[in-house]
Amino acid sequence: MPDAEMRLAFAASDRPEAQEARARLTARYGCHPPEEADVVVALGGDGFMLEVLHAHLRSTCPIYGMNRGSVGFLMNDYAEEGLLERIATSEKAVTHPLQMDVVDADGGVHQAVAINEVSLLRQTHQTAKLKVSIDGKVRMEELVCDGVMVATPAGSTAYNLSAHGPIVPIAAQVLALTPISAFRPRRWRGALLSHKARVAIEVLEPEKRPVSAVADNYEVRRVRRVEIAETRDIDLVMLFDAGRSLDERVLAEQFQS
Repeated sequence: MPDAEMRLAFAASDRPEAQEARARLTARYGCHPPEEADVVVALGGDGFMLEVLHAHLRSTCPIYGMNRGSVGFLMNDYAEEGLLERIATSEKAVTHPLQMDVVDADGGVHQAVAINEVSLLRQTHQTAKLKVSIDGKVRMEELVCDGVMVATPAGSTAYNLSAHGPIVPIAAQVLALTPISAFRPRRWRGALLSHKARVAIEVLEPEKRPVSAVADNYEVRRVRRVEIAETRDIDLVMLFDAGRSLDERVLAEQFQS
């Protein structure tokens, strides 16, 4: 598409620098409604990029982020000059989110989508006790821990990495199953699963040891059972400057000292 014909929509976090950037860029490049745009430009940090991706789950419109926040792993550097040219020569990264299906203590059913990870976390001073099944087969009868998460490749450099989980290349077609402060088995460090795997986690002793489940920023408390699987029917497209693809960023992250 010729640069002059590219229609942009701008979305900005509530940070003053993001709002100021949106005003300047809109004045320079114009602004279309997201449903009429060829590209949505997200101005903020990684948290805001996740918000924009969630807002466009069923859209085919790619998202190009520019960093106007504190963390910018998923963002491109901010510059007002040559934006159309940068987008026209950018590289695509396609990721598939996770679906979380939850049954809570009252029998209520909840669904949510996670782009980074689904986490189960203890709610009190008591450690969580969890039973972990993969594709219908119990793989761990009892995991005693602060929590556990299933992370996508895109999310593997976020909370998953902080919990000492593996960094997963975007094209690897695997999910990371990572414990958070595992107490028993003490030396268990998690597992790499096929992206087609269906993970089921049952909370043991849920009244004594309550657990919450979180899909990105959506939380359900006092859960009894959580099922997690990749949603292959949702393609989320992010754009990165040429030579600074998401694959390259993930690879470089593995060699940080």
